[in-house]
Amino acid sequence: MSAIAAYGRASADFPTKLAETEALLRQLEGRCASLAQASSLGPEDVVLTHLLHAAGTPATVFVLDTGKLHEETLALIPRMEARYGLKHEVFRPLAGTGEAFEREHGAEAMYRSVELRKACCGLRKLEPLARALSGHDAWVTGLRREQSQARAEVAFIEDDGPKRQKINPLARWTSGDVWHFIGQNDIPYNPLHDQFYPSIGCAPCTRAVTLGEDFRAGRWWWENESAKECGLHVKDAALCVIPIKEVSA
Repeated sequence: MSAIAAYGRASADFPTKLAETEALLRQLEGRCASLAQASSLGPEDVVLTHLLHAAGTPATVFVLDTGKLHEETLALIPRMEARYGLKHEVFRPLAGTGEAFEREHGAEAMYRSVELRKACCGLRKLEPLARALSGHDAWVTGLRREQSQARAEVAFIEDDGPKRQKINPLARWTSGDVWHFIGQNDIPYNPLHDQFYPSIGCAPCTRAVTLGEDFRAGRWWWENESAKECGLHVKDAALCVIPIKEVSA
């Protein structure tokens, strides 16, 4: 069964949610001097790329290639570029840092402690994100209130430091709304979603879910629910640093 067939159920007030999202995106052109969309290439993010394109809102789209993404995830980049004619900027960890981390702590360090897992996220996601956002005064994300307890009160617009705003146009959308919209507009998506991967991150930190499990149960499944954030969307998140003895260029 396709993810669209499995999950695509629009909520009763979806037309209202869509209208408010479209209105917000149209307003961004005059509100932001330099806008970026952070795309994990997940369902929310391909929807946002589609909506930004449809609204004619100028925005840079960037992807954080952690070096640990599934092949299916990376293969979605050229499909999205072909569909929307929009080049995706790709940001990777600083040269040698991932390799040095694995030499020092092992390829499966993330399973040994939350500290090590967050350190891995730090060098593969947080540091590249800082570079990706440099020079932008606003960025668009696919955060939704339904996704987790930590995101239950996410606002449409929030301050992200003194000189930047974070825009969350899908804050009120449900997962059913997202997949309904993907189906209605034939938007490209990661084929792993058809294999019961509703939420996809790095390959070592993502698994398929089983019937009845929460859709984010496949992310960092070995950790307590309260720890399940990489830091990208945690206010005032500090870069978790684990000493690395050697970093090769």
